[in-house]
Amino acid sequence: MGPKVADVPVKERCFLKMIRGRKGFRFIILCLLLSSMQVQAASYLQTLPPHLIQSVSEQEIYEGMIALGMLECPVLEKADCSKAYENVKNCIVRIGMGNAHGSGLIWKLEADRVIVATNKHVLDYWQEEDSYLYFPQGYYMDAELVGVSDEYDVGFLAVDNGQFAYRELEQLRSVSVHLPVYEQLVQGEEIFCVGAGPEVGELLFYEAQLEETRRYIADFDAYMLYGYGFARTGMSGGGIFDGYGNLIGMVTGGTLQNEIAGVPLTDLVKVYEGIALSQAKLGDR
Repeated sequence: MGPKVADVPVKERCFLKMIRGRKGFRFIILCLLLSSMQVQAASYLQTLPPHLIQSVSEQEIYEGMIALGMLECPVLEKADCSKAYENVKNCIVRIGMGNAHGSGLIWKLEADRVIVATNKHVLDYWQEEDSYLYFPQGYYMDAELVGVSDEYDVGFLAVDNGQFAYRELEQLRSVSVHLPVYEQLVQGEEIFCVGAGPEVGELLFYEAQLEETRRYIADFDAYMLYGYGFARTGMSGGGIFDGYGNLIGMVTGGTLQNEIAGVPLTDLVKVYEGIALSQAKLGDR
């Protein structure tokens, strides 16, 4: 015989009244279901692998920045040669070769090396035992010749990333290369040239005006990007940029009549893709 209602505390009395009707029956079923779900959830959690504390290496961070395009030279939304120069100057390197020097462009940052583009005639003086690259961040680095073109005045060097700390690599910037931008250039557009100066660490900046993206120049026996401006000795292998900071060509020569000529961007891309393809084939052997 169960307890009398008068003998049951108030809280328990309310509970007994609730479970006597339909509502009470539903309440009991709900409690049983919740209890079963808790048991199943606990069983499932026991089958999961333990939580791991994952860390990301500096190398992975660097490679991630490359993949996301974070190490490419930024470009302006509105053309301004002086402001664009402040961005692109981090892409220019000095190529030292004994008593001679030239300029180069940080063409591409890869997981294991830094690719630098320059003129083939600059590399005529390149000897690995006494040549070096000087980066605008203050780094002196050894490099090796990757390849030169038989058709164009273009060649490429590579710097082993092992010479850098990853924090140093993250300070480098590669030139902004976008062929659609080059193809939309118009006569009279404001452009500028950047190259290495006479002193280590010195950069030269000259504004210019575009005349043609491709003009045959007999002195080079090639079609060159041509404009009106100024370039001096040592700037060969440097960059010609539009007012936004996009690379449009490589400084190759100039005259006393304030004319400049450079290898067009399309030819630079063509040469690099050819060299990269040749290296890939050699790697597969």
